[in-house]
Amino acid sequence: MFKKLTAVMIIIMFSIVTLSVALASEGPDGNKRKGKYTYRKVYKACAEAGGIESATPKISPADKKKAEWKDIFENKTFDEFGCTDYWSGLSDKDILDIYSYFFNYAADSPTPATCK
Repeated sequence: MFKKLTAVMIIIMFSIVTLSVALASEGPDGNKRKGKYTYRKVYKACAEAGGIESATPKISPADKKKAEWKDIFENKTFDEFGCTDYWSGLSDKDILDIYSYFFNYAADSPTPATCK
């Protein structure tokens, strides 16, 4: 009887831990790989049109923490990226993908990334 009770308790604890880890992903649901590609594509198009000096993005995900990126993307304040015409023309899905890229590789993430 004690062995069965112990086994059931272990299964319940394992289920709770697994569920909490699955629900702990607080980030956006976009495609971060596509977000990186889209971000670079927008930046390059803007540079080719003369909107910015260099086709190399000046802002990388590691420049800010997750909370800062969350604030920028939820409020849609993309002024610091430059090229506001290009940003306003992006679809909500593209914005979500770029947000996923920046959020998942922010300065306080396990793997911060730069756009170099």
